[in-house]
Amino acid sequence: MLERGQVANSWRRERWDSFRLLTPNWQSRLPGHRYDGPDPDGYMTMAEVTAFIEGFAARSGAPVRTGADVTSVRRAGDGYQVTTGGGEFRCRTVVIASGACNVPVVPPFAGAVPASVEQLTPFGYRGPAQLPDGGVLVVGASATGVQLAAELRRSGRPVTLSVGEHVRLPRTYRGRDVLWWMDASGVWDQRYDEIDDLTRARRLPSPQLIGTAERTTLDLNALTAMGVELVGRLAAVRDGRALFSGGLRNVFSLADLKMERLLDTFDAWAREHGRDDEAGPPERFAPTRAPERARLQLDLRGGEIRTIVWATGFRPDYGWLDVPVVDEKGRLRHEGGVVDSPGLYALGLPVLRRRRSTFIHGIESDAREVIDHLAGVALAGRPDA
Repeated sequence: MLERGQVANSWRRERWDSFRLLTPNWQSRLPGHRYDGPDPDGYMTMAEVTAFIEGFAARSGAPVRTGADVTSVRRAGDGYQVTTGGGEFRCRTVVIASGACNVPVVPPFAGAVPASVEQLTPFGYRGPAQLPDGGVLVVGASATGVQLAAELRRSGRPVTLSVGEHVRLPRTYRGRDVLWWMDASGVWDQRYDEIDDLTRARRLPSPQLIGTAERTTLDLNALTAMGVELVGRLAAVRDGRALFSGGLRNVFSLADLKMERLLDTFDAWAREHGRDDEAGPPERFAPTRAPERARLQLDLRGGEIRTIVWATGFRPDYGWLDVPVVDEKGRLRHEGGVVDSPGLYALGLPVLRRRRSTFIHGIESDAREVIDHLAGVALAGRPDA
């Protein structure tokens, strides 16, 4: 196993200081290793996640080579040649488990932002103290965007949040964590070959959730109550002005509708499985409140905004993969983790085999099926083993 840094490197170096998992502690489980602390309904801090993964590496005895930055993987005969900063390897099979969040996505028009406005991504953000005084424009309203908008607003800064497509969820539903419902009702078990629009499913933004001791809901209504200003999707930066799309009410209505449908799914599951008495009564939540008049542009030269945080998502980095298996949009071509090159596999990508694929507790079943395929090819004695 080759790791570019230390074990759990991305958790150590690519998260902000107040970061916590979105999944409750009881969902943190790996083969033979699970959370066993005093707060199963809490949410791990960055340091706790690091320790958890280190513990799994030690318990499993995995042969991890740290500081082994892979610079190239290429075909070599009936296998692959893997080049690292510390040497080369020849192998018949390679499993790519480098994840989907290697590089922050920043729109090209970020280059038109005036030099007086500082720009950073979640990879470079650690906390409010590192930012200059003054207003902050957070672009992106998925989990990262809403968390950073709330933290920056609590620091006393004026915050404007640019909102596009998003997934709204309550932190708890009928007395249980909403992710308990996702788990118990089987929503997360839906397989990739059962999904009508798999490409869209794999690109869905992360839900608006935050892990706190109070298990609070952090949706757009909560941010509005804190004093965060909501604007539409940032469409362009032109002549020093940020231009936002209209139609916020439609964006909000769509997210609200999808949440209601999901809650209906939970209620139906509880009725069908005789679980209604174990949970509180069905709940419904107030629609997302749209501002009376959302601004359509913002002058970035006037000093109102001193910082832009681009919480606009992430993408994988396959610059080291010298095998023609990446499409024009930078996505790995694979079928349930079996990559379009003999002996090449992947793990840890969105909806790899199930909707739970990118969560810590979702990797085990994916890994077993991918490795079963790998082993089956080897046992068949085919040249692509």
